[in-house]
Amino acid sequence: MDDVSLGSVDTFPPRQYFVLTEAGKPVFTSRSIEHNSDDLASTMGIMQALISVFLDDGDKLRYIDAGNTRINILMRSPLYYACISSWGEPESVTRSHLEYLHLQVLSVVSVAQLRRIFERRTNFDLGRLLSGSEVLIHSLLDRVETDMAMGTSSLHCLRLDPVVRSRAASHLIPTSKIKDLLYLILVAQGRVISLARPKKHSIHPADLHILMNTAHSPSIINSSASASWLPLCLPKYNPSGFANVFITFLQSGSDAASSTLDHKTKQTLSTPGDLPSSAPAQEGDRAKVDPSLPRRDTSLSTDVGIVCVTANGDFESIRAWCNVVISRLENDGTLANIEKAIRNGLTEYSVADLSIPGLRHFVYKSRAHVQITSPTYEDPYDDVKERRRLITLYQILHDGLHAKSGQDHPLKLQYIRTEKEAVMGWITQPFEMYIAVSHGLPKSAVISAANAVARWVKKEEGKLFLRDAPDL
Repeated sequence: MDDVSLGSVDTFPPRQYFVLTEAGKPVFTSRSIEHNSDDLASTMGIMQALISVFLDDGDKLRYIDAGNTRINILMRSPLYYACISSWGEPESVTRSHLEYLHLQVLSVVSVAQLRRIFERRTNFDLGRLLSGSEVLIHSLLDRVETDMAMGTSSLHCLRLDPVVRSRAASHLIPTSKIKDLLYLILVAQGRVISLARPKKHSIHPADLHILMNTAHSPSIINSSASASWLPLCLPKYNPSGFANVFITFLQSGSDAASSTLDHKTKQTLSTPGDLPSSAPAQEGDRAKVDPSLPRRDTSLSTDVGIVCVTANGDFESIRAWCNVVISRLENDGTLANIEKAIRNGLTEYSVADLSIPGLRHFVYKSRAHVQITSPTYEDPYDDVKERRRLITLYQILHDGLHAKSGQDHPLKLQYIRTEKEAVMGWITQPFEMYIAVSHGLPKSAVISAANAVARWVKKEEGKLFLRDAPDL
């Protein structure tokens, strides 16, 4: 056991993220608009110059420590990524954020397109080409800072009765083969209910997070249109090409849900085939919606949706099958059961449900399923600042257990005591766990609490995890 006493970071100023080309041209910044373009260009120029100095010496600049602030650099030719943070997290954490940022950029502009663009013009203005897609990037950066599923390269499933989940999964499977169908995913509350994928092929967690971020982007989730159809590169599946993604959100018992995809959809919906193949689409073009489709009432939406990914542009077969799935979910009451569970709070749980003395919060990862589960954040972690502080502690533990920042060897168990709580990270063959308990709890009681959590998760495994995902 590695035992550490740690002082708390009390402030969490917004992290700043930058993307620039190898020529130093700005592509993206998370800075607020109060910063003028001259200031931004100057900042980007300094970053580009620092990186170049190291490259000229045959070295790579990974990060710069400046007091409590760290500047992380990630080089993915022809782009450079940077993050400025003073949260006290390990270097590996913001590096993973930059990797996700890179993948989100690639989801819009594939590796092949980037290479072709910058071979022709090294000073190309990629920022202008990505204009309109910033909403996706900002959404991703918001998610990656607090989403432990992204931080642990895992899937986070909706807690649900296993019978309802199994029935929903069976409705996703096409009755006849649909050419080049990759994934069918049923989602709710930003989590996965079930997914179907080709036999002997699992979706990479990073691709799944890119899909989830895209499906829940404001331009789609807040749209009153019933469905969206857009091109998307899944970098871990094929970094040089695009898949086509169909997204629709449902309402049980409404005429709009049952007729969502019927109303002259093929004739009026703009599809990826309408977009130039030589350049990526902008956000406003990529998520095409049909104005003639029935409009859904977003104020009443239960956030239950279908995400379908195909390697070809056969929109008609995808539309037709999603229509069948919707009808199946409605006709046997599965959709109503899911919505009822959400309304009644059954898809969430609290630490009180475990009845473990001193337990404040935990994140449990099933290594076999590559999925996590965790309770809701309650006092004091319902406060944004306290939640960020707790997640940063979890990230420190995760970094130690996996030796991600150059440690000599990974740890099996790490214990950290702060002025407000004690946290422990523990990795075994079946699971990985990060647990927060009351400050005064003795170490033996912390171990007992962790064992109790593991037993409870094992008992509730059918509700917490997606097991035996169906094959297409």
